[in-house]
Amino acid sequence: MDIKLLRAFITLADKGSYHAASEVLYMTQPTLTKQIQVLEKILSVNLFQRGRHGAQLTMAGKLLYPEAGDLLKKHDVFLNNALAIQKECVSKLSIGLGISSFSIAPACVNILREKYQNIEVSLNNIPSSEQSKMLLDGLLHIGFIRLPVLQPLKAKVLMEEELVLAVPSGTQVDCQNIQSVLNTYRLLQINSIQEPCLAEKVDCFLKENNLNANPALITDDIHSLLALISGKNGVALLPESVSNFLPAGVVLVKLKGRHSMWQIGVAWNPLIQNVLRDKFLQIVFQR
Repeated sequence: MDIKLLRAFITLADKGSYHAASEVLYMTQPTLTKQIQVLEKILSVNLFQRGRHGAQLTMAGKLLYPEAGDLLKKHDVFLNNALAIQKECVSKLSIGLGISSFSIAPACVNILREKYQNIEVSLNNIPSSEQSKMLLDGLLHIGFIRLPVLQPLKAKVLMEEELVLAVPSGTQVDCQNIQSVLNTYRLLQINSIQEPCLAEKVDCFLKENNLNANPALITDDIHSLLALISGKNGVALLPESVSNFLPAGVVLVKLKGRHSMWQIGVAWNPLIQNVLRDKFLQIVFQR
């Protein structure tokens, strides 16, 4: 049933006059009359007694009037709630990123803020595997993530990432013999719970190149790990993108031979509509 018919019924009942009701509804009296007739046909009852004294409710009309009013109020509340939710969704954006996208994601957020005022953007370091789940569940709008992604997520490649060896400044490194460095220094690692994808890549690299290492001093974040390296506490296998925030006392060494390389992209859930997300994606694609 068209909600306009119920609104016409309630308005005419309140005004008691086709002329007055049509003015409130911004329609002609013939249009109002037709709407009432359509509603009466749907309900199979006469709602009004028509006469020179205006439009008076019949007994059926009086019985149906309260329920029609409740339906109309619920409809209006529903629309208002939907608009509020839409406004909140349009003004909020939740973004996930990893070590490899520490420079890309914030730069794109800055461009978005310059173009659109009064928006709220949350940017959090989240493992790629967790980002995928959150994108599927609608808890995340955008993910800067290791590729490939799970279906039905969509993604676009942004860059290629590879492992490098982070060592204390002044360390003599023979790229042909990384094992000698691992024999001299302890291999520092980030907690695999915090960075499961990186832990997987490091393990793969060590196995593919027949390298032996004794992981030690596991930390929960990349900055603490780099600080430990700077203090000559060990070395670490890290994404090359850590160069974006490398502290003094740490240098990165390119690795030769068989080592892990992977693609980083921006991912989203096409089954969920979000205007602000699409605007942000345009910014990312234009970089």
